[in-house]
Amino acid sequence: MSKEILKLKPTQLWKHFYDLTQIPRPTGQMKEVTKFVIDFGKALGLDVKQDKTGNVLITKPATKGMEKAPVVILQSHLDMVPQKNADTKHDFTKDPIETRIDGNLVKASSTTLGADNGIGAAAMMAVLEDKKLKHGKIEALFTVDEEVGMVGATGLKKGFLSGNVLLNLDTEEIGELCVGCAGGADVNADWEFKDVKTPKGDIAYKVTLKGLRGGHSGTEIHLGRANANKLMFYFLKDAVANYEVRLSAIDGGSLRNAIPREAFAIVTLPEEDEKDFLKLVKKSEKVFKEEYKAVESNLSFKATKTDVPKTLIPEEIQDSLINAVVGCQNGVISMLTDFVGIVETSTNLASVKSEPGRISAKMLTRSSSETRKDEICSSLESIFALAGAKVSIENGYPGWQPNAQSDTLNMMAKLYKEMYKEDAHVVVVHAGLECGIILGSTPGLDIVSFGPTILNAHSPDEYVEIDTVEKFYNYLVKTLERIK
Repeated sequence: MSKEILKLKPTQLWKHFYDLTQIPRPTGQMKEVTKFVIDFGKALGLDVKQDKTGNVLITKPATKGMEKAPVVILQSHLDMVPQKNADTKHDFTKDPIETRIDGNLVKASSTTLGADNGIGAAAMMAVLEDKKLKHGKIEALFTVDEEVGMVGATGLKKGFLSGNVLLNLDTEEIGELCVGCAGGADVNADWEFKDVKTPKGDIAYKVTLKGLRGGHSGTEIHLGRANANKLMFYFLKDAVANYEVRLSAIDGGSLRNAIPREAFAIVTLPEEDEKDFLKLVKKSEKVFKEEYKAVESNLSFKATKTDVPKTLIPEEIQDSLINAVVGCQNGVISMLTDFVGIVETSTNLASVKSEPGRISAKMLTRSSSETRKDEICSSLESIFALAGAKVSIENGYPGWQPNAQSDTLNMMAKLYKEMYKEDAHVVVVHAGLECGIILGSTPGLDIVSFGPTILNAHSPDEYVEIDTVEKFYNYLVKTLERIK
């Protein structure tokens, strides 16, 4: 049903979004999509350049009478988060995204949709090709590899951009004007060891936790959704302590910026403890469902018998891992005091994975406060170092400090009220946006971020509300006209 979205309005925006869904563009695979954007700009006869990091800049001259207007940078990122359900056959490195229309929503088929930030990129392309619009000079910046470490924005060099105003199109709630965001950093913990042989006579089970909602570890971290890794390790701690369970393999979560939805463990145990172990599985499922009944209606926690593995994780490593994961801070840690209801600091225990001789745990810490971010990273470092892991803190990026006196913000707030007879909401978001990083390479920018309504980003439940896309685009066009 992918082509059904071509009938939606605004037609050109949806056409470009459809084209983007046909190009595999997970983070780290940018060559094909950047070539597509470069060819698009050249076909329009516009100036196109690409920096060493891979970012693409397409410049469109001002329309007649708007030559003296401030230069506006439009910015979106080209990569998308590759998330799918475990039983879904989809290769993000080569398969297109299959979209479908469900009432007022555009969704994908058991994968992420890529509306984050494909809708923003498609809107920029529509602006670039429309010769009827009125606007000053436009610099359309398509950044790469935003979803893991803000790589594209971090790689921008001074002088690549010449704009005065930056409109970032990566906010995900219509009617919100974002003027600040959190910074972040990755905390990685690794254990290396020599596997040990499985004792003779043990039996083995595969423990499966699935059906969780997951979601964006920034914008949806406050919704109280279950973290698959935390639940799995609560169970493992109980099973190891009471039923001589040993851990052979663990695979929980995937991407640093997605709340983990699934976790799988291979465990062994003495045959005489089998009945009690299975009772614990049933009890745990009941407890998990009760604790999260308001937010996790599809939670499933099961154990199925499997072949006995040849090796196990050493007991001392197993115990240290379990204690560290159970003790790891996860979710909302503090709230902002000057923006009521907005998260200041959080941590997402994103993934815990094993392979022969090695286990890795990955966390993403976000905060609007640089000092608080450093404190939480230091706390996590201590927890995992005490558990014997080698810990590294990487990919740190700054937050974007709000500017309540922004001329562009004030103009856009008035325009929104004029167009839609309601007030826009000025917000600071807990998600990581590229704005603060871009400001570092191009000081003095007046920045506002906005977009259509996109929910459940970074999960297979991602969707975009159709009517908000047209509203967003019309507002973007009028905003460009008003910046003089």
